[in-house]
Amino acid sequence: MANSASGMAVEDECKLKFLELKAKRNYRFIVFRIEGQQVVVDKLGCPDGSYEDFTSSLPSDECRYAVFDFDFITTENCQKSKIFFIAWSPDTSIVRMKMVYASSKDRFKRELDGIQVELQATDPSEMSFDIIKARAH
Repeated sequence: MANSASGMAVEDECKLKFLELKAKRNYRFIVFRIEGQQVVVDKLGCPDGSYEDFTSSLPSDECRYAVFDFDFITTENCQKSKIFFIAWSPDTSIVRMKMVYASSKDRFKRELDGIQVELQATDPSEMSFDIIKARAH
């Protein structure tokens, strides 16, 4: 269904793959891109993929949306997991694309039920592993 504000549609595969990440843990991460007038799956990260695998899968000069399933151990020694939504909008990307991604973000995020933490990043330092760990707790 197209969003009246941004005119962006979300491909069903995006929602299906997200449900698989959330419920079955089939993927460590999913990277999405806007293609034409819809959001589509760009890349899928294998279940045992690392955070470095995820960050290296993001283009240095193009915007993307991504979800990352972050496993961690709490101070009480409990195994936990949080699903991060990351809006990747590097400074070097085209201004028009930054605007399209920014205007479509909230609508797309609403389609993915189960996002626990949102992060916006314009360069890798804004989504370092330390920041992810700090935001998870």
